[in-house]
Amino acid sequence: MKLEVIALSLEDALAAEEGGADRIELIAAMEQGGLTPPIELAERVAARTKLDVQVMVRPHGRSFVYGEPELERMAEDIRAIRRLDKPGFVLGCLTPDKRVDSRALSRLLAEAGESGARVTFHRAIDEATDLEQAYCELGAFPAIRRVLTSGGAPAAPAGAALIRRLRQLEAAMPGTPAVMAGSGLTIETLPGFLIETGVREVHLGTGVRSLDGAGRSRVDPRKVAKVRELLDRMPTR
Repeated sequence: MKLEVIALSLEDALAAEEGGADRIELIAAMEQGGLTPPIELAERVAARTKLDVQVMVRPHGRSFVYGEPELERMAEDIRAIRRLDKPGFVLGCLTPDKRVDSRALSRLLAEAGESGARVTFHRAIDEATDLEQAYCELGAFPAIRRVLTSGGAPAAPAGAALIRRLRQLEAAMPGTPAVMAGSGLTIETLPGFLIETGVREVHLGTGVRSLDGAGRSRVDPRKVAKVRELLDRMPTR
């Protein structure tokens, strides 16, 4: 099972690596659901960790509908991220009627390198009018390796039934993205959630963070290690 951890700093990334994470999602502004981090931070993290680093490409937290100026800014960010060693991208875009914006997505994936890119379609999918249809449509884009979802709910445990359905679609339709569950997952809720949904990839943020001596929230390698141990104990399905 794969474990992805949200990182907001180099220290977070190193703590995630120490705890046994497979991958990090590097972001800024966690309180807005994650925005594009400074490229200088991405460069430092990529140079210091051996983990798979997926960098958020999201210019603002207002919506997932983007006009031309925003798409050009995202394209510029992608071009900068591409200079990293083995870059990965986290992105997503919707039309005003909340369907996958295939034109905008194709443009961004072309900047990312198309088939050679490693892309996660983020929780924009949770705002789609038809989440299952949106998931199936993403299968047409080989660069999209996984979809991060809470099953359309505020937190993944509440969306478990739909996440299970997406996992069934993933198993039945070769070439569709891997389903990665995220939002509201904790060490305590994970065992039952994994059994109920059958997901093979999970994404944790606040569930593996603790306050340091100065009251700042940081990734706690001990919590990451507990999740890693839990995942390693789960039976393969």
